[in-house]
Amino acid sequence: MPHATQHADAPTVATVATVATAELDTALRGGPFHVALRAAIAARGLPLQRVQHHLSRRGVKVGVTSLSYWQQGARRPQRPESLRAVRALEEILQLPEESLIRLLAEADDHSTLQQPAARSYRSLVEASGVLEQLLAELDCSTDGGLHTLAHHELVRIGARRELAGRESHHIVRAHRDGVDRFLAVHHGDPGCVPERMTVRAVENCRTGRVRWHHDTGVLVAELLFGARLRAGDTYLFRYGVEDGTADVCREYARGFPLAGGQYALQVRFAGNALPIRCHRFSQHSAAAPRSGRQGLALSALHRSVHLVEPRVRSGIVGIGWDWE
Repeated sequence: MPHATQHADAPTVATVATVATAELDTALRGGPFHVALRAAIAARGLPLQRVQHHLSRRGVKVGVTSLSYWQQGARRPQRPESLRAVRALEEILQLPEESLIRLLAEADDHSTLQQPAARSYRSLVEASGVLEQLLAELDCSTDGGLHTLAHHELVRIGARRELAGRESHHIVRAHRDGVDRFLAVHHGDPGCVPERMTVRAVENCRTGRVRWHHDTGVLVAELLFGARLRAGDTYLFRYGVEDGTADVCREYARGFPLAGGQYALQVRFAGNALPIRCHRFSQHSAAAPRSGRQGLALSALHRSVHLVEPRVRSGIVGIGWDWE
């Protein structure tokens, strides 16, 4: 009769379980929160869908995407409903009471000292998929019938070191007849609450429909021109986004799917929240390593730093900074 043969060096189920439990014990003692959560889920052998199901049975609504972000460290539970979910997770995953909550509190105490990594490639890809869905809801493509000739952007960092908001001044040219709107996209920092953000039409436009996705922090706003452009027509308009809903901000980046015109980015800091150093960076794509790092001078008089790209190339460009 055929029988299975186990190699001497193959781990048994008991061995795997022992290793998982040891990793969980270590993570619960030292954290951080996302590592402990991931270890607890692995030790119990529960897929995220089952974890979500157990939460739902306890009257707690959390999406699988949010759970995934929590265990990756891309986002951290902050809202009252999210903290209720963490307490429920301690019960579901058979953890000591307050074990995960304690790690969250410790992370909050040291948040100003930590330097989180840039957004992961996976999170950027997921945000890109969400953006396509939101654009589809507004019956618009990422192109929109407009070429950008110039884009000047002012980003404001608030007294809590948060992304308080930004204002964009666009000069565009229509490359087909009938274009009468622009789709503005805002990516909030991890922990943001897009439903609390507001979009301001500043000049030569008015705000139309607004769509957002909570888990990825993506917001899309329709800016209406009030007139239909013909192919070749140029148009100038300004709009702003009030944010201020996330934690400490350490960088701001803008993605360009196509090469285009001039881009100028200015970051202005609140008087009591000045960084100790600033730098420029770029990426060929979300999956590529960062390059082009270059120190930028911070103007103490204007509390700001800036960069100018005379002609942008496809990819990502941004400014990062270090707090003390």
